Amino acid sequence: MKRKPVKNKADKNKSDIKAVVFDYGGVIAFFQDNKSMEDMAALAGIDPVLMKKIYWESRSSYDKGLVNGCEFFKNILSGIGIFPDSDLLELLVSCDIKSWSHVNPKTEKLIADLKKSGIKLAVLSNLITEFLEQVLETLPVFKQFEILVFSCEVNAVKPEEEIYRILLSRLGCKAEEVVFFDDLEANVKAANNMGIQAFLWKDPEEARKNLEDLCLL
Repeated sequence: MKRKPVKNKADKNKSDIKAVVFDYGGVIAFFQDNKSMEDMAALAGIDPVLMKKIYWESRSSYDKGLVNGCEFFKNILSGIGIFPDSDLLELLVSCDIKSWSHVNPKTEKLIADLKKSGIKLAVLSNLITEFLEQVLETLPVFKQFEILVFSCEVNAVKPEEEIYRILLSRLGCKAEEVVFFDDLEANVKAANNMGIQAFLWKDPEEARKNLEDLCLL
């Protein structure tokens, strides 16, 4: 009687994974640098440390698409007694969008290599409406992905469970069939709690090694 071939662990891993998902800011693109925050603070006429504090304290409503860019900056600045005019608000929005628009070429190469393997690719990111309207179509890297899930379009943000459920639904995959990279520990932990195989992003080289260990590259 012929014995059935036994799959090794690497073969099993490869067959189990059907999709690889990337965060955008801090993963596909470089994280917003200090210079950008300093530029926004200078426009508003406040200290960069204060700008960073009020920016991130209220960023969730912006990412969820509950307010637009001008409303976001108007709200955070009026909270400290500054009431910018419409021209200044537009400048702040433009500066903010630009700060998230610098794609990491090494990550882009990693994504292109994965694309050649035939695995399904997706983006899961907390992103704002203005970025999608002004930048999305100009960045070639987004053409590599089959599924794009953005917080401003689904009114949910990482690490909320709902946005991961939306991702899995659109992928048509079980949680254990998905690999996810994100640069924030809270987002990685939330994904792992859902059963997704999530990795904390350090750099493209580390991610490539993770994917090679899973026999996906």
